[in-house]
Amino acid sequence: MIIFSAKVDACTGLLVGKKASVDGSVMISYAADSHNLYGEMYRWPAAKYPKGTMMHVKEWDSGRPLGEIPQAEETYSVVGNMNEYQVAITESTWGGRPELVDTTGIMDYGSLIYIALQRSKSACQAIKIMTDLVAEYGYCSGGETFSIADKNEVWIMEMIGKGPGNKGALWVAIRIPDDCISAHANQARVQQIPFNDKDNCMYSPDVVSFAKEKGYYSGTDKNFTYAKAYCPYDFGGLRACEARVWSFFRKYDASMNKYEKFIRGDLNGEPMPLYIKPNRKLSVQDVQNGMRDHFEGTSLDMTQDAGAGPYKVPYRWRPMHFNVDGKEYVNERAIATQQTGFVIVPQMRNWLPDEIGGILWFGVDDADMAVFTPVYSSSLAIPECYRVGNGDMYNFSWTSAFWIHNWVANMAYGKYSFMIKDIRRVQQELENGYKNILPAIDKTAKDLYDKDPAEARKFLTWFSVSTADNATARWKQLGEYLLVKYIDGNVKKEENGQFKRNPYGLPASPDFPGYDEEFYRQIVKSAGENLEVK
Repeated sequence: MIIFSAKVDACTGLLVGKKASVDGSVMISYAADSHNLYGEMYRWPAAKYPKGTMMHVKEWDSGRPLGEIPQAEETYSVVGNMNEYQVAITESTWGGRPELVDTTGIMDYGSLIYIALQRSKSACQAIKIMTDLVAEYGYCSGGETFSIADKNEVWIMEMIGKGPGNKGALWVAIRIPDDCISAHANQARVQQIPFNDKDNCMYSPDVVSFAKEKGYYSGTDKNFTYAKAYCPYDFGGLRACEARVWSFFRKYDASMNKYEKFIRGDLNGEPMPLYIKPNRKLSVQDVQNGMRDHFEGTSLDMTQDAGAGPYKVPYRWRPMHFNVDGKEYVNERAIATQQTGFVIVPQMRNWLPDEIGGILWFGVDDADMAVFTPVYSSSLAIPECYRVGNGDMYNFSWTSAFWIHNWVANMAYGKYSFMIKDIRRVQQELENGYKNILPAIDKTAKDLYDKDPAEARKFLTWFSVSTADNATARWKQLGEYLLVKYIDGNVKKEENGQFKRNPYGLPASPDFPGYDEEFYRQIVKSAGENLEVK
């Protein structure tokens, strides 16, 4: 029996309403987790097209041509997963019932995101555009959860198709209350649908009747549960997916500990709520650190079993399951995972003009060892380090943030408990610096905006580009330092910020830290008789 499907390899999203944040921001997050995805920043300039222009649609995951649809006569500037009007959209894949994939459809989930970003000025408008597109052209992806946000509100929308040749989708969108937080991680999360709450809920008219027709559900509309109908729980959906939501929620609501049995695989347990009111307000740094979670402080802490090795590595290489002596076991799947292409925290601020209010906090590779650099969503260019084509999955580049961060991370996996301290120091140095300087950048941009909005955009573009490229150069220096300090399993001594030398100017003898007692006991248990000194 295989208990994990492909869906658990994908993405995690955290959502924060404006009254749940420390400064009134709306925030969402996204880790684009894929073993094949190269971490780069997409950009579409604003444009105008003659009526009748057609656009080619390609599947985001594979590049496969899907068909053509009419181009909008006017499109908006998009940087990454955020546009110039502070609309941001992210996703996580849950697949659901495979028979509902419309293999003849033109719209896949990635195209829906990036086309909607080019055409919408609000979250509600984005929802309408996405659902209208699948109604007209068909939806060829599996089940998805989308985070859809603007400077005032944030929505979760879940969507699945109707099967081959059937256009449209079964979908529901629910607004997260402003004083609440939410999350999703590759498992459908919407339970009962508040059909009568027209201000905070939208849905396809056949979302219940279709489930009844197919035999997925046989009760009343009031008791209908979207997740149970279209993405029934299995062990993997709980342990590898809902567990990530639980790990985030429990930081802000102690009562969430009651769901531990559920996220460990109790299929009959009470599902977690779609959203919670946090016991304190979240900063953008809280959301960034939430994306670095490895279940620390829980019974699923990935550093606490033998799989972490002697240097407490909070990662497990794929596959997600393994067999020993006829029994099947799991590897934990945390929010932070090694195969991330890029990770983002879009921050929307309604008290500033759109040109200044939207910040896409962008990093590459695993969030745990990424640096979130601020890229204003009005930027007219993207940093060289994030540029499409600056390296790819088969071609290393010393100016690519993706490759520099992977180089550092892959060194750290071999001596994590040592290297992560050095990585955290530089990571915090950079990110705290951005936090401290942003008020001055905002003020300068606002002063320029009041005179000429175009000059403000030029200034913010310069800041975004130079900040990211400088961060990548600093990370390269960190990698060089780590290689020198920890070469061959040793640790070089340091003094006054420099590697120590002996009185004659030669390198001082390094430390030989070996392993901790716990790991030595494991060695003795498996090979002690062979290694014992007689």
